[in-house]
Amino acid sequence: MPTTSRAVPAALAGVLLLAACGSQSASPGDDDGGVRAETLCPSDFSQYGGAPSAESSAGPSGTPTPLPVPSVAGPAEDGVKITALYAWGPQSGCAGVEYSAEFEVTNRETETATYTVTLGFLSAAGGVADDGEGVVEAVGPGRTVKGSVVMAQTVGHAPEVSGVEVVEVRSVPAAEASSDSGPCPKSGVRLYADDGDAAMGLRVAGLRLVNCGTRPYQLNGYPKLELHDEDHDTVDSVRILHGTDRISTATGGSGSPQPVVLRPGEAAEAGLAWRNTTEAGVGDPVNAPYLRVWAKPGADPVMVVPELDLGTTGKLGVGPWKKDETYRDPSAAPTAPATRRP
Repeated sequence: MPTTSRAVPAALAGVLLLAACGSQSASPGDDDGGVRAETLCPSDFSQYGGAPSAESSAGPSGTPTPLPVPSVAGPAEDGVKITALYAWGPQSGCAGVEYSAEFEVTNRETETATYTVTLGFLSAAGGVADDGEGVVEAVGPGRTVKGSVVMAQTVGHAPEVSGVEVVEVRSVPAAEASSDSGPCPKSGVRLYADDGDAAMGLRVAGLRLVNCGTRPYQLNGYPKLELHDEDHDTVDSVRILHGTDRISTATGGSGSPQPVVLRPGEAAEAGLAWRNTTEAGVGDPVNAPYLRVWAKPGADPVMVVPELDLGTTGKLGVGPWKKDETYRDPSAAPTAPATRRP
């Protein structure tokens, strides 16, 4: 962890001295246009305004640094502007963090959106030392909200970071944002995509649906899918195949649909499969990062981000809903082992 003192540029000094190591998410602004941030570590230090309280004994000991912050005075990239970068020492009260970066995201669209921003921490030796994600929820049209991303401590000698850049920005309508945790949506179910897997041009991922409500939830058939490109335009050039066996017989997403009834705390899954191969003369490769999903007819849509790199194949396979027998509700209390009577 470098602790070499560096002079702070005057343009950044006011912002740098108000920082603490970063939270992974930020809340939308309040009604008067202000910005409210999640509590950061140390918990008695506010990120966006105000010095530590008089009772505070812990303050950020990381050294504010004039490391390159490309978009401070430049244009925002996909609505995101990096505003600060910090190094943190072992006495900062921010355990497990080497560096943190702050950003602002501006919603240029006409509906409220939730943003996932990936920032890359640049190594002084060249290349990206690490990257991280920050989620900013429910940003209203025309609003600007702050967020932050941290680079966690590494085992052994941590690389010195010399800058930070925007790697990727993804946004979904706030009303359709997916989540695998947190408050249960009004629909009574959580729907999200897993991280998937890739090998030799074959891609697989899974849609997960968890009944977090209080009533049974019935499924019977395939989820309905709609692909969207980076500009959120609908992709009509890809065929949605029922069953994944026409993509590969090794993906486990074949078979006929069967009725599924999920009790509260139970889950179902449906597989996705595609290939990213390209063939000369067939057309341009299709990349569709967004996938709008309806679990069943009449269900509310949910937008997931499986990053579909479909090549020129023009096909995406989806399997039927099946109960996920391996799922265990993390919020459920553990069951005490049975005891035998003497």
